[in-house]
Order: sequence, then C-alpha cells, then structure tokens
Amino acid sequence: MEIARISEITYNEFVENYLSKNLPCLLDERFTRNWKSRQQWICSGKPCFEFLSKSFGEATVPVADCNQVQFQSHPKHSMLFKDFIEYWKEKNNGTLEGIKCWYLKDWHFCKQFPDYKAYETPTLFQSDWLNEFWDQWTDMNDDYRFVYMGPQGTWTPFHADVFRSYSWSANICGHKKWILYPPGSEKYLKDNHGNLVFDITSSQIQDTKKFPHFHKAPQPIVVNQKEGEIIFVPSCWHHQVINMEDTISINHNWINGSGVLQSWQHLKGELHL
Repeated sequence: MEIARISEITYNEFVENYLSKNLPCLLDERFTRNWKSRQQWICSGKPCFEFLSKSFGEATVPVADCNQVQFQSHPKHSMLFKDFIEYWKEKNNGTLEGIKCWYLKDWHFCKQFPDYKAYETPTLFQSDWLNEFWDQWTDMNDDYRFVYMGPQGTWTPFHADVFRSYSWSANICGHKKWILYPPGSEKYLKDNHGNLVFDITSSQIQDTKKFPHFHKAPQPIVVNQKEGEIIFVPSCWHHQVINMEDTISINHNWINGSGVLQSWQHLKGELHL
C-alpha cells in the first residue's frame, strides 16, 4: 500500500476518502507555502539558528535524549531554547563533546508565544474538539499543538498517538522518514512479554524467540516527508519517525466526530487495565 500524495482536495473529499476510511495521506508544500514559520525559521532549506535563538531563545523547552530509554520512551529534561540551539550548532560543526542525541519535542510553542502566528491550521484539520476544549480552559496551560526540532538522527519510538487521536505533522524544513502500521498490526509487534517494540528498525525484532509473531505483521507504509509537506496520521495507526536531516516540524493531535469513537473505546479500555 502506498500513501496518497495530494496537491488539491476539498474538505468533503478528505472526509470521504481519508478521514472516514481512517487512511493516511500526504499533502504537498502548497498547503504550507505561506506560513510565517516557513518564511522566517529557515535559511536556504536549513534551520535559521540566528533568528530562532534571537526570537525565542529565553523560552524553556522540553528535550528528549534519543540515546536513552525510560518507560518505553526517551527521557526528557528542560533547558533554555538558546542553549538547545547552541547544542545543535556544535553537533553540526563536529565540536560537540560526547555522543549526545537530543531532540526538542512536545514544545507548546503556541502557548508560550500566542501572538506569533507561525502557521495557520489547514481547513482539513480545523474541526478539532481536543484543542477547542483546552482553549476554553484559560486557567490551564495545556494544548495538543507542538513544535519539534532536531538534528539528523533524532527519532521518536514506535507508538500510537495519545487518546488514539488523529494527528497531522508539517515539515517546516528537513526530511522525515515515517514507518506506519495499520490498526491491528500492533498485536504482532510485541515481544514474548507483551511489550510493544520500542524501535521497529532494530534487528531484535527479527529474533523469533523475542518477537514470535512479527512474521505475521503486514508490510508497513514507509513515507519520506520532505520540506513543506503535511502528513495526516489516522487514529490507531502505530508509527515510528526518524529525522533524516536537520528538521523542524509543527504537529497537532486532534479529535472530531469521525474519530471520537476510537478515542472513547481506547480510554474505556485503559480504565479496565
């Protein structure tokens, strides 16, 4: 199965062909061409470190260590954004001590900089009950709108999205490799203790003693997402994401009438664990 690449689509077509069928798709760079972030955050296709550090450097950001594992995730620490940019520059220049592999992820950028309009949510994704709910709670500083930034080689482990929500992810710059498995595949991607595989690219998954059912899993959809493109990840699709270049992305988790049943069933199941 190959992912559809779309240059033009109406909302009704999106609902009929992708949302209601729970299928992924990729929107081309025309959907992000006029975003402020694509005009100001990048220079010649690379992150514009000087602008980013000068504009947002005093913000505290969450940074994951991609070389460590903690509870099926990468452990995080907080640091100033300007210090993360310095780390990134040193890593690219080859002057970094050690083998750090840090990934700025789950940054609530819109909450920290509400007056800086980095992007406009595409019409296809604007029916968003999850973020509309949090926007009403002005005394609670939360949402599901995130900025991710990281050098080549940073990655997100194999997972399905929070609440089994939909997600969309737009590459401001860089190249991401997505490995996606359709709903139901995850039962074949667990080890003999019932734990979901952490790194789907690891050779360990070929070990039939550790992963006795992997051979039953369908072939994944592999997507190479380039600068400006937006990927739609449907509900309950497990996936792993690898930054093949220095990459900046903007991501939303969202729920609407098409996916609320999957989210409810997931939450109900979690209550019985």
